[in-house]
Amino acid sequence: MSVALRVIACLDVNAGRVVKGVNFADLRDAGDPVELARRYGAEGADEITFLDVSASVEGRATMVEVVERTAVEVFVPLTVGGGVRSVEDVDRLLRAGADKVGVNTAAIGNPDLIAQIAQRFGSQVLVLSVDARRVTGDVHTDSGYEVTTHGGQRSTGIDAVEWARRGAELGAGEILLNSMDADGTTEGFDLEMLADVRREVSVPLIASGGAGTAEHFVAAAQAGADAVLAASVFHFGTLTVGQVKDALREAGLTVR
Repeated sequence: MSVALRVIACLDVNAGRVVKGVNFADLRDAGDPVELARRYGAEGADEITFLDVSASVEGRATMVEVVERTAVEVFVPLTVGGGVRSVEDVDRLLRAGADKVGVNTAAIGNPDLIAQIAQRFGSQVLVLSVDARRVTGDVHTDSGYEVTTHGGQRSTGIDAVEWARRGAELGAGEILLNSMDADGTTEGFDLEMLADVRREVSVPLIASGGAGTAEHFVAAAQAGADAVLAASVFHFGTLTVGQVKDALREAGLTVR
């Protein structure tokens, strides 16, 4: 049985404002997170994802307040990530109104954190965010992709496909696969990387990074994504959630 595709609007939040750039650089203001979340909920987004791009102590405090305000006004599932380092952080965000929590850097340093969160709260609340890029220079991985941290600026040398597989085995309920090479470029998702990860994991796979046209979302779904996520094209009015869903339906895909 095929699972209905989800369309997710992503809000990168820095100091209480939504920002967006290209490859996580040259950030520009895109608006108030609660107002944008409300708009996307009304447009039919299946989920809203908040990512704290500063991940500072102040940023996390701000995110809790943003989540609390959003949960009161927006009635679609909320996923929150950025700076999550402990089970206690997850508990705090869930109490604030998040439905799911994303982990990234902390899980790379301590993979057991994935299992700890899954055991405490259930796999359904845990999204493993994988910021992946094609390897360059002296780095080598079997898949040709590596995991990065700090907005794609720092190499880990960890095979991204293997890490996604291991994360699912440890208890992650979903994999958010973000192409750092494509992020913000609007030139399309990394379909090859999506397909490679799809072959190795059975949990839901979210495609992120590079959406620019409605056709890009269709291609990502056809490459194996269970959900498609975007930021820039929604924030700056290139596409609406409804237009993306219409394109997916026209391609014969089942949409939520």
